[in-house]
Amino acid sequence: MGGEAGVGVRPMNWLEISLTLDPELAESVADVLAPYAHQGVSIESTAVTANAEDEGHPVGPLRVRAYLPADDVTALETARQKIEEGLFYLNMIRPIPAPSYTPVSDANWAELWKANYKPIRIGNRLVVIPSWLADRQSTEPPNIPILMDPGMAFGTGTHPTTQLCLALIEAHLKPDDTVLDLGCGSGILAIAAAKLGAKSVLAVDIDDESIRATQENAEINGVAVTIKTRLGSLSDLHAEGAISNLHAKRPISNYQLTVANIIAPVIIRLLGPEEGLAQTLAPNGLLVVSGILAEQVGDVTAALNRAGLTVADQRQIGDWVAMAARPVQ
Repeated sequence: MGGEAGVGVRPMNWLEISLTLDPELAESVADVLAPYAHQGVSIESTAVTANAEDEGHPVGPLRVRAYLPADDVTALETARQKIEEGLFYLNMIRPIPAPSYTPVSDANWAELWKANYKPIRIGNRLVVIPSWLADRQSTEPPNIPILMDPGMAFGTGTHPTTQLCLALIEAHLKPDDTVLDLGCGSGILAIAAAKLGAKSVLAVDIDDESIRATQENAEINGVAVTIKTRLGSLSDLHAEGAISNLHAKRPISNYQLTVANIIAPVIIRLLGPEEGLAQTLAPNGLLVVSGILAEQVGDVTAALNRAGLTVADQRQIGDWVAMAARPVQ
């Protein structure tokens, strides 16, 4: 019988697909690959530059990599066609390199997949770590580990907008602050806030998959008690009185820190009087906004000023900018 144990079972083969491209394109490409990738998509830095201001901050091109099951030739060809179609449409917006394909045997794919993920140090203390590397990476103070496994491309710490938000949260959050994470995605910003000492965090998103991912990642990181999730929009929160009365002179419920890592046009809209993003803040609170291209800074600054906020901190990686603003006193 021992000789028959392998009958009907044969090694699985894989096709590695990878692209090396600018950081601002990495997550869009990862979104194209994710539906067809086994065990998620890796986004890794290909260069790291350390300097006095931001030691160990990842810079330079990013490599996006995924593994497709290759035993079913028809299914593989269908997946390749869908991926190349998605990349074709992205290329119409901004040029991207052609993907490279490499066959990989079953004996090697799992270790290769895990080897693509490296810890990412952000700011002075935060370290984003795949869970299987947690035992190898120092978790002693002052390091604050955030365990973030692949599987969801957005918000795993590789994109400049996420890195900028994390750096601003680390720089400005105070112990026992209350935090609102608007558009929580994977929950990485909410988790960072909780681990940095926030008293409570409300993580909000209009996507139920993002809410599920935030809940799971909060459990993995041991901060589920601190983080509450809510499916909905900023308008929903206002309507329920979860934040404040938009027309009240003094908000009845507010946050010391609100984070919105979205895109500039949405940030500008949310800062308008109909949405009331600024009204989420306590009188001495701080609003962190990211997803802003350098050429959009002027428009976002003007929207912040119209909402009664003034920029207190601004940081940039490549073409991406994040801003921290406080109510004018």
